[in-house]
Amino acid sequence: MAYVDSILHAVGHTPLVRLHRVAEGITATVLAKIEYVNPGGSVKDRMALTMIEEAEKSGRLKPGMTIVEPTSGNTGAGLAMAAAVKGYKTVFVVPDKVSAEKIDLLKAYGAEVVVTPTNVDKDDARSYYKVAERLEKERKAFRPNQYANPSNPLAHYRSTGPEIWQQTEGKITHFVAGMGTGGTICGVARYLKEKNPDVQIVGADPEGSVYSAKDPNDPQQIHQYMVEGVGEDFFPATMDLELVDHIVPFTDAPSFDMARRLAREEGILTGGSGGAAVWSALEFSKSLDEKAVVVVLVPDSGRAYLSKVHSDAWMQKNGFKV
Repeated sequence: MAYVDSILHAVGHTPLVRLHRVAEGITATVLAKIEYVNPGGSVKDRMALTMIEEAEKSGRLKPGMTIVEPTSGNTGAGLAMAAAVKGYKTVFVVPDKVSAEKIDLLKAYGAEVVVTPTNVDKDDARSYYKVAERLEKERKAFRPNQYANPSNPLAHYRSTGPEIWQQTEGKITHFVAGMGTGGTICGVARYLKEKNPDVQIVGADPEGSVYSAKDPNDPQQIHQYMVEGVGEDFFPATMDLELVDHIVPFTDAPSFDMARRLAREEGILTGGSGGAAVWSALEFSKSLDEKAVVVVLVPDSGRAYLSKVHSDAWMQKNGFKV
């Protein structure tokens, strides 16, 4: 009989899918790493499980404890899924720009969800960072802290990177991923560069994030954007920019447009950050020849954004073409 012992053993081993119609005119081979087939629906399943398991090994997470974490949704889903199997309670603090589907998903796993305002500074007591810190103390909880937890990039060094290397038979020349906490892009980058230092790492970053700002200390260059789950307004400890060879800035409109095109032209249903990563990969690939093998990570499913990016009414209401 072919089965796994729990849903947690189904994390990883996601497919590579070649892009065709959206990559028309590009001579490089562009392959999408489809992370939404993870059981929790995103790439964050990998690091969520690793953070919990490493905390259990170290004794920081004990039976009966509550897990508290600020999240834009996907890390929370991965943590909630693992916590449901392992018997932990969970509380997640999310910014109010997070889709209703993501909030309902967290609740479906049995989590408590606290919604906070998006348009406040990270040091404001109302920010999702500060609210999570307060709840951690009040509930004597364990906070994985994906922004500083070395288990975040470790998960991708152990799993995502080796998978990509094996799936491409070591022929990968470029890896493209969104830049958020840095866990995914840095964990994969470290593994791939150990295998072949010539592999180029390309980060996709929204305009308004610190990573693509010419002067990260200029508050006018750090501003809000609508794409969820990518970019930051500060530098997390889990981000190592020395591992990133190129940064491609993007804006909301082409990100959402590419997400919709991927669904209708490739049958790949993803959200705005997935559309942004693919758009950035294709923009970068325009200068590459037929010898290049580009792998772009598609982080999550568009099912979490049916009321937003994939809704004509929402797109038109927010000034985007459909």
